[in-house]
Amino acid sequence: MTQSLRQMNLNVFILNAGHHEAAWRYKGTEPHQMTDIRYFQKLAKIAEDAKFDSLFLADGLAINNHIRYGSFIGLEPFTLLSALAAVTQHIGLIGTVSTTYNEPFHVARKFASLDHISRGRAGWNIVTSGSEAEAGNFGSVPHLEHSQRYVRAKEFLEVTTRLWDSWEDEAIVMDRRAGQFADPSKVREIHHEGDVFSVRGPLNVPRSPQGYPVLVQAGSSEDGKAFAARYAEAIFTAQQTLEEAKRFYTDVKSRLSSYGRHPDELKILPGICAIIGDTDAEAKEKEQELNELTIPEYGLKQLSNMLQVDLSSFPLDGPLPELPGIERINGNKSRYQLVTDLYTREQLTIRELIHRLAGGRGHRVIAGTPAHIADELEAWFTQGASDGFNVMPPYLPEGLERFAQQIVPELQRRGLFRREYTGATLREHFNLSRPANQFVSTPAVQH
Repeated sequence: MTQSLRQMNLNVFILNAGHHEAAWRYKGTEPHQMTDIRYFQKLAKIAEDAKFDSLFLADGLAINNHIRYGSFIGLEPFTLLSALAAVTQHIGLIGTVSTTYNEPFHVARKFASLDHISRGRAGWNIVTSGSEAEAGNFGSVPHLEHSQRYVRAKEFLEVTTRLWDSWEDEAIVMDRRAGQFADPSKVREIHHEGDVFSVRGPLNVPRSPQGYPVLVQAGSSEDGKAFAARYAEAIFTAQQTLEEAKRFYTDVKSRLSSYGRHPDELKILPGICAIIGDTDAEAKEKEQELNELTIPEYGLKQLSNMLQVDLSSFPLDGPLPELPGIERINGNKSRYQLVTDLYTREQLTIRELIHRLAGGRGHRVIAGTPAHIADELEAWFTQGASDGFNVMPPYLPEGLERFAQQIVPELQRRGLFRREYTGATLREHFNLSRPANQFVSTPAVQH
């Protein structure tokens, strides 16, 4: 096959022992190392050796209330990513941080620091927090309604970008002879006074190598798509079929022009959980083995949370009961819609639906040979459904090792993925421009 002019982006989503809910019980996984930095450093090096664009960490601000059955612990992303920056040179480092339960100054400072530490490899997965449980850890204020979380997120982004721009690139003079460390005319107070936040600034960290971290977003609701079209530079999304993915891709890309943006300024990366075997039969056997390790009570509670309906009294081998309309969902609306569409389209029982969701919580699961999986990825990439993929190994470390050693070389052979890094920053990996400083033509406040 001839070399493709357009190549896909690949991000690896690292989650504890793996993405399948039974991964921690599966042979060869290392759940005892979930708080061991050496475990994550090993995974980061595997991904970097395979030339992945980036590594992504999810995060939540409350413990899952089903801790009896699942490995729901996680190190704090900034701490972990800083440690990974020290042992890698090229791979991007994307961390999840909520705009609902944080303050803009703290987040802006931490991401500027991570971008400096990694020499330009930081990315921010912007979430608004879909879990009611998180509200309980931040006072008695109820969890904000879905649309209000996005109102807060928009102002949060306005403040953080202004803080990142509060230093011009040339602000640090470092003139030892003259005794001048910085040019105060190039360091600005932002004086933000909004409906939610009041922030003076400037940031106490100079402008970082990328200007801003790469801005990533993971919501696919109407509010989420509107937010992504305005701000995001990559989307981690979930679709089950090629047609669904193509509709989402076309919809979101078409919205960018309203904000003066080009479609290439936003990378759409659907999640893919690949269960790899030397034969299709072997891969299906692995999938079945993983599904048989799931605990029905846990899967039922997870599904109940997604649908916001208590399913504990309904038979596993029967249908779902009547569900609430999406307008009544104050959690993850897009995932609710995906699950209900999957159930309706394939006429699944509750048990079958639990198994279909066990590998990727709604992201697409493909069990097959490396060639078969590469065929599927190529089809989505070349037929207008994605710009690449958010790779979600079902179990670790082997699931990542097999993807890196078997699927990546096949994509490279087809001219669909890089053989070597050609850039130094995450923005360069994604072919994204460095943001211009919004204050360069504005007079600075003298200090």
